[in-house]
Amino acid sequence: MSRVEGLWERLVRAALRDRRVSGDVFGQPDTGLVANVPSSLGNKDIDDILRTADEIQADDPNISRILCEHAYSLAQNLDPNSEGRGVLQFKTGLMSVIKQKLMKREGGTIDRSQDIARLQEFYTHYREKHNVDKLREEEMKLRESGFFSGNLGELERKTLKRKRVLATLKVLGHVLEQLTNEVSPEEAERLIPEELKRVMEVDAAMTEDLVAYNIIPLDAPTLTNPIVSFPEVRAAASSLKHFMGLPKLPGTFPAPATRSLDVFDFLQYTFGFQKDNVSNQREHVVHLLANEQSRLRILEEPEPKLDEAAVQRVFLKSLDNYIKWCNYLGILPVWSNLEAVSKEKKLLLISLYFLIWGEAANVRFLPECLCYIFHHMGRELEEISRQQVAQPANSCVSESGVSFINQVILPLYEVISAEASNNDNGRAPHSSWRNYDDFNEYFWSLHCFELGWPWRKGTTFFLHPTRSKSVLKSSGGKRCGKTSFVEHRTFLHLYHSFHRLWIFLLIMFQGLAVFSFNKSQFNSKTIREVLSVGPTYFVMKFFESVLDIIMMYGAYSTSRRLAVTRILLRFLFYCLTSVFICFLYVRALAEQSKPNAESIIYKLYVIILSIYAGVKFILSFLMHIPACHHMSNQCDGWPLIRFLKWMHQEHYYVGRGMYERASDFIKYMIFWFVVLGCKFSFAYFLLIRPLAGPTELIVEMDIRQYSWHDLVSKNNHNALTVLSLWAPVLAIYLLDIHIFYTVISALWGFLLGARDRLGEIRSLDAVHHLFDKFPEAFMDTLHVPVPDRDSIQSSGQALGKNKLDAARFAPFWNEIIRNMREEDYVTDLEMELLQMPKNSGSLPLVQWPLFLLASKLFVAKDTALENRDSQDELWDRISKDGYMKYAVQECFYAIKFILTSILDDEGNNEGKKWIERIYEDIQGSIANGSILVDFDLNKLPILIQKVTALLGILKKDKTPELETGAVKAILDLYDVMQHDMFSINMRENYETWNRLFKARTEGRLFQKLKWPRDAELKSQVSRLYALLTIKDSAANVPKNLEARRRLEFFTNSLFMEMPVAKHVREMLSFCVFTPYYSETVLYSMSELLKENEDGISTLFYLQKIYPDEWKNFLSRIGRHENSTESEFSDNPNHILELRFWASYRGQTLARTVRGMMYYRKALMLQAYLERISTGDVEADIIGNESIDVQGFELSPEARAQADLKFTYVVTCQIYGKQKEDHKPEAADIALLMQRNEALRVAFIDVVETLKDGKVHNEYFSKLVKADINGKDKEIYSIKLPGNPKLGEGKPENQNHAVVFTRGNAVQTIDMNQDNYFEEALKMRNLLEEFYCDHGIRPPTILGVREHVFTGSVSSLAYFMSSQESSFVTLGQRVLANPLKVRMHYGHPDVFDRVFHITRGGISKASRVINISEDIYSGFNSTLRQGNVTHHEYIQVGKGRDVGLNQIALFEGKVAGGNGEQVLSRDIYRLGQHFDFFRMLSFYFTTVGFYFCTMLTVLTVYAFLYGRVYLALSGVDETILDRAQIRDNTSLSAAINAQFLFQIGIFTAVPMILGFILEQGFLRAVVSFVTMQFQLCTVFFTFSLGTRTHYFGRTILHGGARYQATGRGFVVRHIKFTENYRLYARSHFVKGMEIVLLLVVYLSYGYNEGGALSYILLTVSGWFLAISWLFAPYLFNPSGFEWQKAVEDFRDWTNWLFYRGGIGVKGEESWEAWWDEELSHIRNFSGRVMETILSLRFFIFQYGIIYKLDVQGSNTSLSVYGFSWVVFAVLILLFKVFTFSQKISVNFQLLLRFIQGLSFLLALTGLIVAIAFTDLSITDIFACILAFLPTGWGILSIACAWKPVVKKMRLWKSIRSIARLYDAAMGMLIFIPIALFSWFPFVSTFQTRLMFNQAFSRGLEISLILAGNNPNADL
Repeated sequence: MSRVEGLWERLVRAALRDRRVSGDVFGQPDTGLVANVPSSLGNKDIDDILRTADEIQADDPNISRILCEHAYSLAQNLDPNSEGRGVLQFKTGLMSVIKQKLMKREGGTIDRSQDIARLQEFYTHYREKHNVDKLREEEMKLRESGFFSGNLGELERKTLKRKRVLATLKVLGHVLEQLTNEVSPEEAERLIPEELKRVMEVDAAMTEDLVAYNIIPLDAPTLTNPIVSFPEVRAAASSLKHFMGLPKLPGTFPAPATRSLDVFDFLQYTFGFQKDNVSNQREHVVHLLANEQSRLRILEEPEPKLDEAAVQRVFLKSLDNYIKWCNYLGILPVWSNLEAVSKEKKLLLISLYFLIWGEAANVRFLPECLCYIFHHMGRELEEISRQQVAQPANSCVSESGVSFINQVILPLYEVISAEASNNDNGRAPHSSWRNYDDFNEYFWSLHCFELGWPWRKGTTFFLHPTRSKSVLKSSGGKRCGKTSFVEHRTFLHLYHSFHRLWIFLLIMFQGLAVFSFNKSQFNSKTIREVLSVGPTYFVMKFFESVLDIIMMYGAYSTSRRLAVTRILLRFLFYCLTSVFICFLYVRALAEQSKPNAESIIYKLYVIILSIYAGVKFILSFLMHIPACHHMSNQCDGWPLIRFLKWMHQEHYYVGRGMYERASDFIKYMIFWFVVLGCKFSFAYFLLIRPLAGPTELIVEMDIRQYSWHDLVSKNNHNALTVLSLWAPVLAIYLLDIHIFYTVISALWGFLLGARDRLGEIRSLDAVHHLFDKFPEAFMDTLHVPVPDRDSIQSSGQALGKNKLDAARFAPFWNEIIRNMREEDYVTDLEMELLQMPKNSGSLPLVQWPLFLLASKLFVAKDTALENRDSQDELWDRISKDGYMKYAVQECFYAIKFILTSILDDEGNNEGKKWIERIYEDIQGSIANGSILVDFDLNKLPILIQKVTALLGILKKDKTPELETGAVKAILDLYDVMQHDMFSINMRENYETWNRLFKARTEGRLFQKLKWPRDAELKSQVSRLYALLTIKDSAANVPKNLEARRRLEFFTNSLFMEMPVAKHVREMLSFCVFTPYYSETVLYSMSELLKENEDGISTLFYLQKIYPDEWKNFLSRIGRHENSTESEFSDNPNHILELRFWASYRGQTLARTVRGMMYYRKALMLQAYLERISTGDVEADIIGNESIDVQGFELSPEARAQADLKFTYVVTCQIYGKQKEDHKPEAADIALLMQRNEALRVAFIDVVETLKDGKVHNEYFSKLVKADINGKDKEIYSIKLPGNPKLGEGKPENQNHAVVFTRGNAVQTIDMNQDNYFEEALKMRNLLEEFYCDHGIRPPTILGVREHVFTGSVSSLAYFMSSQESSFVTLGQRVLANPLKVRMHYGHPDVFDRVFHITRGGISKASRVINISEDIYSGFNSTLRQGNVTHHEYIQVGKGRDVGLNQIALFEGKVAGGNGEQVLSRDIYRLGQHFDFFRMLSFYFTTVGFYFCTMLTVLTVYAFLYGRVYLALSGVDETILDRAQIRDNTSLSAAINAQFLFQIGIFTAVPMILGFILEQGFLRAVVSFVTMQFQLCTVFFTFSLGTRTHYFGRTILHGGARYQATGRGFVVRHIKFTENYRLYARSHFVKGMEIVLLLVVYLSYGYNEGGALSYILLTVSGWFLAISWLFAPYLFNPSGFEWQKAVEDFRDWTNWLFYRGGIGVKGEESWEAWWDEELSHIRNFSGRVMETILSLRFFIFQYGIIYKLDVQGSNTSLSVYGFSWVVFAVLILLFKVFTFSQKISVNFQLLLRFIQGLSFLLALTGLIVAIAFTDLSITDIFACILAFLPTGWGILSIACAWKPVVKKMRLWKSIRSIARLYDAAMGMLIFIPIALFSWFPFVSTFQTRLMFNQAFSRGLEISLILAGNNPNADL
């Protein structure tokens, strides 16, 4: 026991052993005893005390001991029985630390009575030691010294030091005060003199800015944060003060010491809101008001006051949804007359609403419920406001006090939680429990007022459900069920939601078919038959009305009576009309058949159809055209119009007014006219008309002879034959519209992109050529408008507009390049070449970056030396290259500037006279055109050499030797000019030349030089030296491809249309919001160095993938380029930098945070430069002082301005638990907060509390930031009503933290994204799009372009990135314009924040149905009259999955999510409320895409099963024979038609056009061809199967769930077993089925064209099957290495035959995996559908048996019956040979005898049958072909009815058969892999195919050098 205690004491002693913020060698912050304070104690003082004890441990261990003892006593008081989680361990550890401190003392015991005196003495000593007063004075002096003092870094250090010291003093004073409370007042007064008390009070007042705050320190005003001095912030804060009309707060209410009372204090007292919720929303409202005010105007009054307009805007925006809700329900808002509401009352209501919202927790997903709560609380507020003294509201009062959360939110939460807990973790049917939408839609009718206020908890709404078996029941009465919609699991939702599409397609098909069968003749007969579409239409409408009744089952009792009445009326109407119309049409046809009929009934039929069609058209027109819509609204007073509109379309609270303006309507209507025109032309001429004639012939044929016993084909006009021909045609007819949409939208998107100037700069060469246009373009787009800029003319001034633009552009461009260097994309030399001079005004021209001018002087020199022409011709040759001209001019002026600057004119000015004289002569010669005569240009090389030598000396720091050398160099230059270069007549300026010659002779010339000291002159010297020495061209700078891509896109975007940028102070504020769970934050060294089975580590992989970036990194940290990571151990900082370098190349949170913090950096730079440039435009730029932006990141004002406009919240859901468990992720997140001061982390903290002797969990939503000690500093802690995770995890995570976001907009960013500094500069332009014209409604979501940065990792990653890029650019471009149906497809879209948080949030969270949570925010926004746009001048980085398994899991998740969307009410309402053309756009870009994908696969099945039917029945041979006899080529063509043309080639069109637009034609062709060689078609075909499987399975059975794909680097070999588990049911089974169909057709089909005909007919099917079977192994790293193949086989057999048991997972055992694969089949309808689908497998046995040689021509049914006998015998034999050994252990010998005898009997019987009957060897193989699918069909049916089979005790037998099938299928797939693995070149080819060239080459070299272990040296 003593050993254990000793170890524990060593551990806790280490906890306080001089730990500091710097952290350990891996860069992780230390986690001492402070980090072990359990959250259940809930006391911040303990943290602060222990942190201070840590700080002063070295100064005075005894004081540290006193603080620890006090912390222990606090913990003891808070939890005396140590019942909270972790409290006992904490107390034990702390006590052990105290004992250690006591033992360290020399001598006897400690007299604790002296603790107060010691503490008082230490306080004084510590204060004097750190000289607190002087610290404060120095800081204030620095602060007052001005913004441009250059002491910003020093100011930061002083401020930080003062805060640290004051924080320590605050804790010491606090402990001292508490200790004195324990002694008598007299003793306390003696121990602490009055003077010390005053000092402590002063120190405490100085620590006000140490109080935790988020952005604006409202509760603790501080002079150190300039944000509080902004007039808009001061005005917003003062506007919330307690005003005269409000009741006074009672004296018992604790008034804040640091500010005056405000409306939030009043509301807190009245309704019992939580303190931190009040603080949070106070800042939130102030932030909103201040930013709204800054957009209106900047307040300049001494006592600023908010404008009424600013308050009005925030009021209307915040309460817009509430106002619409009141109007919808026809009730008065809480105000009777909005115009009469005062500004103070509006602020009061805004504050009330946000306080309700801030504490609503999960109820935030119920926006109309919040409206209901606000409505009643607003009424209560009215009553309370009439009183003199404030009183608590009745609705929030309970026995325990006033609490909004307990009285208002908790009852709602409890009933929502009860429903959520009954969804059986997502497995229960959606129809059996209420989700968030059901609860919210209850408040869409006046029935909601039955809930009363305060809540009537006895109403059915609040009744909790209980589970009884599988049925949900209510407890204690009739529970309130589903509301207005029920999500039944059925494919019929596709018809129900989009019935207009299916009716339209079927009617058009019918019309085209009628026209085709009438030989394309347009006559009265054709018209009469075409009018048969009438009955079709009404029958389909009747079917829709039947579906209305079916789909509403389960919600009739709770739905509005009007809605139910409408459903029944529509059912009756369409029931009667369909019968009536069918009757009329039949009578009309009968009438027509009579001779001399008058066609009265036919005319009546036409009239009725015309009237109905006219009314429907007019109604649709009125509902969806803006002008007509307004007119129809005015006609709502007419009962008939209102009734017709109501019958036409149900009205919900959402989905109203979903129309677009006429111009937009016309655009997308024309688009769909083009698509539909192409579609129907194709359908008519290539699908329907070619089959019309052959169909008529087949129908007329009398086929009497079949190969089998025919049951259905006789006497029905060969219906099955016709069906087999028309089924694939119909399937293609239904899906080809998507193909034409894809092609037309790609072309349209291409044209839109070209119009928007995308891809104009697509190469580095274009960047070079157009660089001189960039400054002007930058000023026109990204810079704020500069007054009088356009009026500046170059004539008559030193600088022109171009110089001004270049000077403004330079700081931004240089910062972009510096950031690229920090990211290791460019080298130091490249950075120097790329950076642009400041253009500060010294030279009369624009100076361009050196990479444009490099080597140009030498080319110009050679041109001059070779010149034999005139001066003008020479200059023309130089001027052809604009940058050569710039280089010559700059060199000319720069030499003059430098020489003039260094020549001292004290006492004499001969030097400067010489310079002036020479330049006057040169300019005179140029003017006279005699430069070639007056100067010997052949001496130019010598002149350049002398100038270069002089500059080389001047570059260095001044020394006497260098000064002498400089004088000699300038004299040499003088001599060269005078004696070698000059050929001019010196007599004209004889006196000047004579003086110069005399001074040279006397040695006076150039003897005194002014050495370059000022920054501008030194930079000019260095720049000119570089110009004169760089001989190599910089045409390839930068070399890094990513740097090139970013610069190309950024410079291209400068020429694109975007809104004008506002000043930072006037721009919209925004927040970036990132949800995080437990993904990688920062790679640890162990993760980076961990090797896979091939010896490849992640770090090695990254070094080979990014070799240039690795070298740049080593250079940046000062290491040699050949350094290895093993050498880094000597420098912890380098290890930390290495971890960040690797993390910035993965999909990590660190990369995301770095990227998003560029927004703040960009805003700081913009704000800093705007502050500098206020005033005269030219004075700042043209003056001698250049713009210095070195300290912009330290500018307090710039930082404050950026913080007011930008916040970043990462919601790390389980960060609290990660901290408690000491997970490395928690330490890494803390490290990110330390490195990014503006980063805020929100998380859910779980605290254990005791209630009635039981431990209960309490949940808190917390926001933290890094404090001055590098630890977490809690800002807000808001108690939640319970566990917030009731639905899907990610949206619940977002919802709890959304209250901490700020601003007008919020950008949703996933944790696998990146951002770039140059793109961050455009954010304020993007935000202005909210105020641009984008349609009839303002934008509510701004779509942003994504760049997929994982494309270079592997070929799969490149395929995925190309596919994704075409969608997020070209695809979404068309969705937004012209189609107007772009939704939110994930991140990084920018939301109108206030619009969405008042309408349910930025995602939906109901379990399973909202698994694709992001897209529902787009649905919700559109349904609530929002507008989603798309913008491509700005981009954000995005990571995608890079391995096939990751991609498959991701696509499976998305496809499953789309399957759930099919069932959702959002899809239904959008499908119903969109006009017809928007509905088409919406369908084919959401669920329709997946349905068409599934139809593509079903087309293959329809075609092949049709062929197999024709082959096995013998019909194909009969028809072709008769076609030959009749010489009917059309009939022969119909039978041999290739319906399965490669439609995949059309879906590649968007990718190709996207490549052409943004890469150029040649590069696009190369990229596309390269992808084909890398087998991209195989990958896309495989993905087709993934989407089909998961989409179909989800709709049939459910089971969609979030798939964690890992997002890591795929450098490991995936085992055969793992691939088999993942793809067996989704791909392999279906692939085998297609192979079976193809083999059967090959064996029994009749092809008059022979093998070639068969190949052409089935090539698509074979390609599909092979792709599905072998793609996982083709794209598997090292998939064809023999050693791995052997290991995989061993692993697979172990997995296959391992029996498993309880707790065994599917990864370990085939049996466990098989059970998991069947878990999705749960409901009766799913079992029935599986049974029906499995019946197709029985056709093989039925058909093949009659083809056997043994049965001859016998087609009796007995043959089929006998085959079942044979099948039963085979099953019996199988059971004999697989009899369980456990059961047979007692009669092992008998069993073996029976097995042997059975084998011999079976073999003998087979030999006898072959010998004495017609049974042939081929018959045996044919029987295998017949019985295999039969067995699988029986197996599938047995699996579907698993519970029944188990009861019949047959399950073990079924499982044995299933194992046999999986073993056989696995072997068939494995054998080809094993064969290919024999050949080493196959593996080499595969590596080249999978990974880029750098990695492949590096890997192979390493394997050779390191002996198959690349990391052997690590």
